[in-house]
This record gives sequence, structure tokens and C-alpha cells, in this order.
Amino acid sequence: MDNQSLTQIAQAVEVIKTAILQSQERTIKNANTDVLALNYAVGGFISLQSTQQQWGSGIIRTINEKLQRDMPGLRGFGYENLKKMRQFYETWFPYIMESPSATQLRASENRSPSATRLPLLKTKSLSNTFDVETAHDFLSISFTHHMEIINKTDSIEERLFYIKQAAKYKWDKYRLRDLLKQDLYHHQSLMPNNFLTTMPKRVQALKAIEMFKDEYLLDYINVEELGVRDEAEVDEKVVENTIVQNVKNFIMTFGRDFTFVGNQYHMEKLGENHFIDLLFYNRELTCLVAVELKLGKFKPIYLAQLQTYLQVLDDDVRKPNENPSIGIILCQDVNKSYVEYVIQRYDSPMGVATYKTAADMPENLRRALPDMEDLKRLISEK
Repeated sequence: MDNQSLTQIAQAVEVIKTAILQSQERTIKNANTDVLALNYAVGGFISLQSTQQQWGSGIIRTINEKLQRDMPGLRGFGYENLKKMRQFYETWFPYIMESPSATQLRASENRSPSATRLPLLKTKSLSNTFDVETAHDFLSISFTHHMEIINKTDSIEERLFYIKQAAKYKWDKYRLRDLLKQDLYHHQSLMPNNFLTTMPKRVQALKAIEMFKDEYLLDYINVEELGVRDEAEVDEKVVENTIVQNVKNFIMTFGRDFTFVGNQYHMEKLGENHFIDLLFYNRELTCLVAVELKLGKFKPIYLAQLQTYLQVLDDDVRKPNENPSIGIILCQDVNKSYVEYVIQRYDSPMGVATYKTAADMPENLRRALPDMEDLKRLISEK
């Protein structure tokens, strides 16, 4: 078989593979939409009947028990799930209540229940309130994702933010939970930085601004577990070593597309030695990212130190195809307005963010964290 034939076969295989993958993606999306629509309909029926027929609080358990008797082996319609379906409907119904199906349902409340009167959830009805892209994102994420978002957010703006981000980046439920816990909505794109004035491409600068947050939750850093009696005894080295031991957790906390290069990364320049606390590479930004860890409050001298590191990185380590390196200072306390003022004097891309460890968290949140032995087991399994 000649090379031309092999090339044609390879091209044909790629076409077929693309068609298969696109078909599978459509099937998954359609299946997910059907599940959301069914859960919304069932939740809406229970909610409306509870109001109109004055059903008591035990009606959901009764419905669950009868469903299990009538449909042995039925999964996904247990007592807790039925409550979630009602919550899902009641959360979103006010924003799609002008859909024709909902109007018809309200007008027919005195008739006997029937499946044809269950409230519908479709792109068209969602588009009465949301734009087409938002409606598509809404139907793209799973019911589990929706419930995580509903239970851990307070406003429609916050919920739509997480829906769009989960759809865009295809977060699984564990990633979504982490970012909800980190309160991404209130910390995204708020880190003091000089990216717009120092990065050569505006698009690149905007990507960097969106990527980094102003605060990071490093709740796996626990003073007691480190064997340190007094929090004052903890230094940057202790925090750094703990991050290195849990580097996968740190990368998941820090953002997308990060690869760990090393800690205490050594560079020598004109007889002087430099050591970067943590060095990463980001695929999306196509650049090295140097992270310096500092205890206590931000000091301007930290920027001067980081500027030197970035200059040496760009001169001696950065590859020709890579963008200028970015530097991030992580400290425990910062006056954002002050950082914005002093950082503009520097010509290397830098930002300053804060971090919190388990010791910095309120007692009620600390009690809600998983047991440390469970965390160790989960980390060791990764």
C-alpha cells in the first residue's frame, strides 16, 4: 500500500472518529437534558400539588415508597432525590415561569393530575429569561452539579457564574465542590497585579487576570498536623514543604493547566545564587510562573526580590517560544490598594494574593473539614 493510500485511510479514519465523538457528545448532552427536564417536571408537580392539594410534609416519603413498590429496582427517585427535585424546581421556576407550559399548568390547577401537565424545561423556555448561550450551559451540566450550586450559593448571579464555568471547563462534581468551597465567585479576577501594563499581548494579560484569584484556601496545611506547637514557629519553609507534599492539591487550588517544575528552584547569575520557592509552567498562558511564599503582611521588598527572579528566569530559563514569566506572591495579609499603587512601578508581570490555612479558618468551618486521616488517604490514592 503506497503512502498516498495510507494518507487517505488516515484521513478517512479521522473523519469517522470525529463523527463518532460528535454523535456521542450529542447523545450525552441529550440524555442530560432529558434527566434535568424529568427532574424539573417531577419536582414541579410535587411542589405545585403540595400547595394546591395541601399535601402534608410526609407526602414525599409516601410517594417514594409507592414508587418503589410499583417499580422495583427504580433508581434515582429516592426520598432525598425527590426533595432535591422539588428544590430544583422551586429555585428556577421564578426565572422561567412565563413559559407556555408553566402558564398552562397554573391555569389548570383544579383539574386532575396528568403527565401532560408536568412543567417543561427546554432551551426555548429558558431563553425567555436567559440568553441562548446561558440556556445551553444550564442544560449542559448534570443535576448533581445543579444541586451543589443551589445549596452553596445565594444569588442568581452567583449560580449562573458557576453554571457557565462548570459547562465551559467541564468540571466534575469534585472540582466544582472545591471551587465552591474556595468561593471562586467572590475572588476571581480580584488579585492586585500589573498584567495589563507589563504583558505584551492584551489578550494574554486578560487571561492571566481571569486565571488568578486574590485569595487561596490551603486547608490541608494544618499546624497541629505538622507537629508545630506554636503557630508562630511556622515559617515559609514549613508551608512550602507541605505544599510540595500536597502539590496535586495545590495545583487544583491554584488553577487550570499548571505543571509543577520544582521547589527551591536554583538559578545562578553572575556569581549570585537565587532560589524560587515554587516554580510552575502554565500551558494556557505558555509561560513559567514563579510563586513566592511569605508569612505575615505584604512588604514592598517582596516585589523587588520577585522582579529579580523573573528577570533571571526570562534571560536564562525561558524558551524562545514562551511568553514572559509571571510572578505571584502569596502572603497572609495584604492591603490591596497599597499593592496596586506600588506594583505599577515594576516592569515584570506580577501579582499579590493571600492564602489561608486550616488554622486561619473560622472554627465552624474547621469542624466541617474532613478528618485528617481521610485527607491523607485521599491524597495517597491520587
